[in-house]
Amino acid sequence: MKKIFFGVLVVASLAGCIKGDDEQKCNYNECGVVAPASEIQAVQSYLSANSITAIQHCSGMFYTIEQQGTGTTPTACSYVVFNYKGKLTNGTGFDSTTTAPLSIELSRLVTGFKNGLPLLKTGGKMTLYIPPTLGYGSLQQGPIPANSIIIFNVELLGVQ
Repeated sequence: MKKIFFGVLVVASLAGCIKGDDEQKCNYNECGVVAPASEIQAVQSYLSANSITAIQHCSGMFYTIEQQGTGTTPTACSYVVFNYKGKLTNGTGFDSTTTAPLSIELSRLVTGFKNGLPLLKTGGKMTLYIPPTLGYGSLQQGPIPANSIIIFNVELLGVQ
């Protein structure tokens, strides 16, 4: 009997931890991580050099909304379905959805996506200009060099 009670206690404790993790990611603070001034300036320089007018988010990323959309707005706990094309500031493409849209929980994406996609509604389109701190940081990710500004053209197709 003691073993059964102990087993139930362990399972209940772990369930509480899992619930806490869910609550933490659902109470996401979009301005909680802010890119350093040097990275923000680098994105601003890129935008200026390319005559791009973009809005600065409180986190330090920049974005343009081509189409707002009319459907549901995602939250950090939403599953989102979207198409994207990613490129570097030199124009080199590094990833895209070519055969099917990506469907994933928003909380699993880089900070720039977590901050950007909730600015749209389903059917919306935007471009994200993400400084390294809000992207992949000092880690090389496949063809993306460390400390890269990354640019994504995104079309939000669905929110669950």
